Amino acid sequence: MPAKEFRHFINGEWVSSARTFENRNPADNSLIGLVHEAGKAEVDAAVRAARDALKGPWGSMTVAQRTALLHKVADGIERRHEEFVAAEVADTGKPRALAGHLDIPRGAANFKVFADLIKNVPTESFVMDTPDGGKAVNYSVRAPRGVIAVVCPWNLPLLLMTWKVGPALACGNTVVVKPSEETPATATLLAEVMNEAGVPPGVYNVVHGFGGDSAGAFLTAHPEVNGVTFTGETGTGEIIMKAAAKGIRPVSLELGGKNAGIVFADADLEKAVKGLGRAVFENSGQVCLGTERIYVQRPLFERFVAAFKAHAEGIKVGDPNQHDSTMGPVISLGHREKILSYCRQAVADGAAVVHGGGIAQVPDHLAEGAWFEPTIWTGLAETSAVVREEIFGPVCHIAPFDTEEEVVRLANDTPYGLAASVWTSNLQVAHRLGSALDVGVCWINSWFLRDLRTAFGGAKQSGIGREGGVHSLEFYTELRNVCVRL
Repeated sequence: MPAKEFRHFINGEWVSSARTFENRNPADNSLIGLVHEAGKAEVDAAVRAARDALKGPWGSMTVAQRTALLHKVADGIERRHEEFVAAEVADTGKPRALAGHLDIPRGAANFKVFADLIKNVPTESFVMDTPDGGKAVNYSVRAPRGVIAVVCPWNLPLLLMTWKVGPALACGNTVVVKPSEETPATATLLAEVMNEAGVPPGVYNVVHGFGGDSAGAFLTAHPEVNGVTFTGETGTGEIIMKAAAKGIRPVSLELGGKNAGIVFADADLEKAVKGLGRAVFENSGQVCLGTERIYVQRPLFERFVAAFKAHAEGIKVGDPNQHDSTMGPVISLGHREKILSYCRQAVADGAAVVHGGGIAQVPDHLAEGAWFEPTIWTGLAETSAVVREEIFGPVCHIAPFDTEEEVVRLANDTPYGLAASVWTSNLQVAHRLGSALDVGVCWINSWFLRDLRTAFGGAKQSGIGREGGVHSLEFYTELRNVCVRL
């Protein structure tokens, strides 16, 4: 019998479905539990509960009351830190140290940051002259958008879900969350925290299931949903945009990327290797902001490749619950096969395999897990699918470049535009590339530094819209102008 069942959370209560599916631990393929799959009836009930909650106690709360509740939610996550870490590690296979240091603390912080933000954001006010010689005053007010559908990815389940739920609730909306079918645990656990904190029924709802002909499709197409926010692959984002077009409902989409890291000859080699080592291999390369293309200026190229190989060799692939493990499995056996297919393609296209390229060796009790080696290639043409398509694993291709103009062209030659990092000691070069690269975020001599007050999102096929700080309010509220004749 499975250790757990992951039920829907609707109107403050646990709801079962007739259909279930398995949730398995990617580290050893063991069964964690059964997940209830929502049909149209469960999704409709969740949306209806969220709609009703807008007119209930939640809708009549003051900003101070609402934000105080969100601080209680954050406190609840922190109080149950170890439970959240254990759930995240079991679902994703990421090292316990990573989940404990990043995923869970950021999940709590997302509620605190946006709860505090909403209390301090001003709106516009203008006095105008009227044609008849009088005066009028115009001022803006923000109103909740309504019911927000939150569709979440599996790579950073709690962090990226609360990144959306935090501002949505802070602004007075209600939410229906559809976690990834791969990672149902922390969204379910958060429901317990919501009840413990006293969040009114219907404000936070969770429906489990898949995308097509399941919970995801039913939720994003639901006519009573007022907005859809999604993080995930570009193809799914396109499907969601089509669904949201009926009824002209807004979307906020953070999608795929094929992010570049650019290393100039004057860069600090040690810092560049360490930073890009994180960007390529952290979370087993399953980070939307991660790096799969590295361009190194030719005088530094050979030294960088050698140093990066040494870095990869030092990564400890192993049991995520062991303190010395620095990389866990990828999310599933199916995803591992996808990564392997790109490894085969790389070799077929003439790549030199600098390191890895296959299934990682692990102890026998983990042999059924989705393990993969840190992998580095060189020598591929820019036209190779390995260089052009998002793989989403612990892999990268390293290529040389000569001039600044050349590397800008290479980095921008992609349909994606999510993120980039630039490594140089030349401040002028850094500023020029910060402007020249077609991305939503460009890091200089760093990676994954995030101030939650700043705008976050992708360019081109990497997304639409911006979230973070005051920018989140543009999606989670309706801005209304009031004009008063004086």
